[in-house]
Amino acid sequence: MDNREEVTTFELAIVVPKREEKDENPRDDCVECFVRELMKVGLIVEIVQGISDEFIKLAAPLETLGRAAAELQIMKLTHIGVDLRFDWDQEPAFVRQPDGSLFSWCERFCCFQHLIYRIVNRTESVITLTVGSIKYQWEPNESLLEMMKSEGIVKQVFPLHDEAKRKLLLRNWALNLLDFTWQPIDDIHSYFGTKIATYFAFLGMYTRWLFFPAAFGLVLQMIDLGAWQILVLPLFFVFIISWAVFFFQFWKRKNSALLARWGINYSMSLVPGCKPSGADISSLPESHMEPESKMVTRRPLEKDKSLQRDEWLGLLQKIRNTAVVVLGIICLQLPFELVYAHLYEISESDAVKYALTVLYLLSIQYYTKIGGKVSVTLIKYEHDKGEESSADSLVYKVFGLYFMQSYIGLFYHALMHRNFTTLRQILIQRLIVSQVLENLLENTLPYLKYSYKKFRAVLQRKHEKGSSLRKSIRLGSRVEKEYLKPSYTASIGDEFEDGLFDDFLELALQFGMSTMFACAFPLVFCFVALNNITEIRADALKLLVMLRRPVPRASASIGAWLNIFQFLIVMSICTNCTLLVCLYDQEGKWKIEPGLKAILIIEHVLLLVKFGFSHFVPEEPAWVRANREKNVAQAQDICSKQLLSSISSFKARKVD
Repeated sequence: MDNREEVTTFELAIVVPKREEKDENPRDDCVECFVRELMKVGLIVEIVQGISDEFIKLAAPLETLGRAAAELQIMKLTHIGVDLRFDWDQEPAFVRQPDGSLFSWCERFCCFQHLIYRIVNRTESVITLTVGSIKYQWEPNESLLEMMKSEGIVKQVFPLHDEAKRKLLLRNWALNLLDFTWQPIDDIHSYFGTKIATYFAFLGMYTRWLFFPAAFGLVLQMIDLGAWQILVLPLFFVFIISWAVFFFQFWKRKNSALLARWGINYSMSLVPGCKPSGADISSLPESHMEPESKMVTRRPLEKDKSLQRDEWLGLLQKIRNTAVVVLGIICLQLPFELVYAHLYEISESDAVKYALTVLYLLSIQYYTKIGGKVSVTLIKYEHDKGEESSADSLVYKVFGLYFMQSYIGLFYHALMHRNFTTLRQILIQRLIVSQVLENLLENTLPYLKYSYKKFRAVLQRKHEKGSSLRKSIRLGSRVEKEYLKPSYTASIGDEFEDGLFDDFLELALQFGMSTMFACAFPLVFCFVALNNITEIRADALKLLVMLRRPVPRASASIGAWLNIFQFLIVMSICTNCTLLVCLYDQEGKWKIEPGLKAILIIEHVLLLVKFGFSHFVPEEPAWVRANREKNVAQAQDICSKQLLSSISSFKARKVD
């Protein structure tokens, strides 16, 4: 038995308005009643007074979390390699996390949510609660927290940073500048959850792999090859596409290995009654088993017409919504992009070009935000299966807007004017300006928002207290400072996506800009590699210092972004072949000469490599596949034995 004790820390905070005077009858006070109920379910409660709000900090002993996990029927990996429903009484049978804790951050957060939202009025009568002089009605079977949120009594519920773990990550990760791309992925997974850990694992691997094309591009830039330059560029193009295909195939293998190391086994979802560990536990059904009376009378499954109708209706709605986004791009965004490209082309001063680029990047942000909000509205009418499916649909729609804004000007210069000098200048300006703006926005805006909120809260409190106490008012608690920090949300809104949307979008646009025009500017990969080295530490500082602790998400892959990266590889094959044609066909006659024939052959070979390479390199390592097959077989054997035992007992009772 593992005797390691977990340190109980405050992990959740609930914000309520500050009460100037305590209620004469504390049993009727809404906040006091809520605190009592929180203690009854086994939570540790501490109330902190802020400037204008009160903060209810929550911690949970391991036993409280364990019993909540058992009620939620969380599937966890056991020491025999099979995912089973968690049972607190059988706790030693379950595998612990790499950091020694029994539950992951995602599982603990789900348990906290279950404990605080399950506080309901279990009486048959309405309970009257008060806040000051205002009375509120707590209806039977109504969640107390939901009632308090709807009435504005509870302002927010948000996760708290664990100060000891945060400082350790800050020292070993965010401020560890000498290790370049090394990251403590297991610690990141333990602290932030699977989704964010997967992002940083992808970013680190992508940055390390960038060293190869960066070195090749640097050699091409520094060494004058003369007439051989035209022959080396196709070789560089073939290398880049092969590199990209190799990278994403090996990323799939690394992702599978990470899931196995973290004890996340999504193949268990194929077994009846099993739920993937780390998945959205709030959606667990109460029972996966059929009543015993129906076991021997089961009929063959028949076609459900309502489900079939909903399936095709959802498909038609997706097609309609996609058509709306595409028409918006063609009718609204495309003309705007072409006007910018034309103005950039006729501008003679570099200062004017830089100013035009900055103005364009700023103005396009508003258009994209509008497009993102429209996409969010459209997705709400789609019949998606779960939040992650809706998030993927949003990613596809919004990326179409960004794809147009990022590349149409480059296509214009590359294909219409065949001006490679201008194309290189635009690539440099786009990379420099966009990366500088992104880093400024990512790291400056959260601090400015926090400073403004703090100034506003202190100023409001000074006004309420009067001039005599103006010098003594300050933020004294860590929980209040965290509350004033911005949350980790996407720029288009937080309905379906968190801040990882912007981080992945930045990587996707950067990947497309570097690979789709690789032949025009091989040195671009050096800029990208240097940027990503700093991006790892900047994103770490942003999450650990600038923002609140994000709400964990259980998704264990990069989702729709993998398909977008694959699409960009195909686009890179097409665009680079076109660039080579423009380079060889200086007179613009488009004759099928030996050079053009070679380019067409290269294009077909690379497309074959792109779509055929996955059959030669498995998407998961052999040890992961062997463990998965073993776990599935064991789980099926256990389920079969349980089912046979139930049938036998049912038959025996029927005979008696």
